Amino acid sequence: MDTLDHQLIGLLRNDARLSVAALAHKLQVSRGTVTNRIARLEDQGIIVGYTVRLRPDAQPHDIHAWTSIAVEGNETRAVIASLLGEPAVAELHDTNGRWDLLVGLRAANLTELSTVLERIRLIKGIQSSETSIHLKTYRV
Repeated sequence: MDTLDHQLIGLLRNDARLSVAALAHKLQVSRGTVTNRIARLEDQGIIVGYTVRLRPDAQPHDIHAWTSIAVEGNETRAVIASLLGEPAVAELHDTNGRWDLLVGLRAANLTELSTVLERIRLIKGIQSSETSIHLKTYRV
């Protein structure tokens, strides 16, 4: 990835609904360049999807949780690939220390969260996990 790719990703992170024309204008390149860059980044798996971000208070009844995961051996890439396919995964971080991965989860209720955790526990390569539910957020 070069500087243009990083700038393009930055613009898409801020507003994934920007048109190709708007992106091209902001980056001072042609629409074809933007289209080709986006296609290449998607083909390489760098861009894996587009999403909607909501204000934290827009869904006040949703359950937010962190799951810390320890991975067996060298299964990290396979576990990450599986987690990226889980719709409830809002964030996924590689980390150091006792846990290998830190996963931000969103669920509509405790029953849904329980179902999500059951699916996550079945992922091959996960040695152990620990989940903490957000009770109150003081700062985002």
